[in-house]
Amino acid sequence: MMINLNADLGESFGAWRMGDDDALLPLIDSASIACGFHAGDPGVMRATLRRALAAGVETGAHPSYPDLQGFGRRTMHFETHEVEALVIYQVGALAAFASAEGASLTHVKPHGALNNQACVDRGLAAAIASAIRAVDPGLILLAPAASVLAMAGRDQGLAVALEVFAELLEANLQGRGTGSACLALDADLDEIVLSRSIYRADIDVDYLEQELDAFLTLLEYWQQRSEAGEIGRLRGAVSADATPIPPLGRGIIRG
Repeated sequence: MMINLNADLGESFGAWRMGDDDALLPLIDSASIACGFHAGDPGVMRATLRRALAAGVETGAHPSYPDLQGFGRRTMHFETHEVEALVIYQVGALAAFASAEGASLTHVKPHGALNNQACVDRGLAAAIASAIRAVDPGLILLAPAASVLAMAGRDQGLAVALEVFAELLEANLQGRGTGSACLALDADLDEIVLSRSIYRADIDVDYLEQELDAFLTLLEYWQQRSEAGEIGRLRGAVSADATPIPPLGRGIIRG
């Protein structure tokens, strides 16, 4: 199991600041940068990309529904061709900023409600995968483990990196404001895996077992590191034998 630590950055807007991107950059391997629809603006996108590149952090697009007021967390409904256009627009914008810096993007990670809905909606998932492939078929799709979105990416020939939120009981982020959504260090891992039943419907059993095995492995690793007081700069070792963490562009988990 190879682990790449990713964080969502560039979620400020104009004079309004959110998060501490500069503090996160030394700790992560890859950054998913907001593209202006749930947060971010052209200036923030460009500045965030430049800081990430200077820190040696790989960069990717974090597209969402057009929902600045709701931070992209509210369920919305679009036709699939509209979703494709929304994703192409956002990924293309960040890709242009990367090109201006002599760099390129490594991945795409859908945000908020767009991501949540695509995890269970085959049509929406296919539209997102199709949009990514249209921009650059070499881009990696970050998708929650055991999700329809991950399957759609693989079906369309994209490389897929499986994503888990190690501090959450469920990957659906709409409920993470509640205490029950967070992972306690002494939680029963079997119960945590079962809590992800939202993604179980209509998924091949062998595929589900593979994805959940990956999820369980990362949770065990995360607990061990937390209990040892080693959560912090994780780059450099993910296991007892100090296996190096690979960048996304070098094949963390490919489909």
